[in-house]
Amino acid sequence: MSYFPAFIQLQDKKVLLVGGGNIAYEKLERLLDFTHDIYVIALDLSEKMHSLMQEHNIKYEQKAYVKGDIKDYCIVVVAVDDISLQKDIFEESKAYKCLCNAVDSVSYCDFIFPSYIKEGHLTIAISTSGASPSFAKYFKKYIKNLVPKNVANFLDEMQGLRETLPKGEERMKVLDEKTQEYMKTFT
Repeated sequence: MSYFPAFIQLQDKKVLLVGGGNIAYEKLERLLDFTHDIYVIALDLSEKMHSLMQEHNIKYEQKAYVKGDIKDYCIVVVAVDDISLQKDIFEESKAYKCLCNAVDSVSYCDFIFPSYIKEGHLTIAISTSGASPSFAKYFKKYIKNLVPKNVANFLDEMQGLRETLPKGEERMKVLDEKTQEYMKTFT
């Protein structure tokens, strides 16, 4: 079954990342594009992970995961090789009603990390629902080459217009015309 594509606002939502190795580093890099309200629990940290956490002032506790550690979090990412721990945390997440992602164990995931492109306000997510992460990675590169280099500036301008023009049909018309003109510049 495919995953429902949803973009989640992470502002005011605490994220717990369990693990400190290379995969945890990759997940942390992605999460940092959208939030800094991240807490890490791990017995050990890779050098890269430690550096990234220091750079972004991410809080960390050096310890093994203990049942109940997820109680204050909306999202938990389990980036450890221990499949039984992945399963335990996933099952526990149901009691706390938090979303869980256990890396490489799709059956222990409420959500997956898609391959994505982020240019300012534009985020394009690509997923194969786990069928072929390799395809998603290369398709992302293909799509990235199609994204206009100045799209971030255009979207900043559009956001400014949305905030200053009065709501209504006239605003919708102005924004639509501006978008059509912009689209003509690269089609």
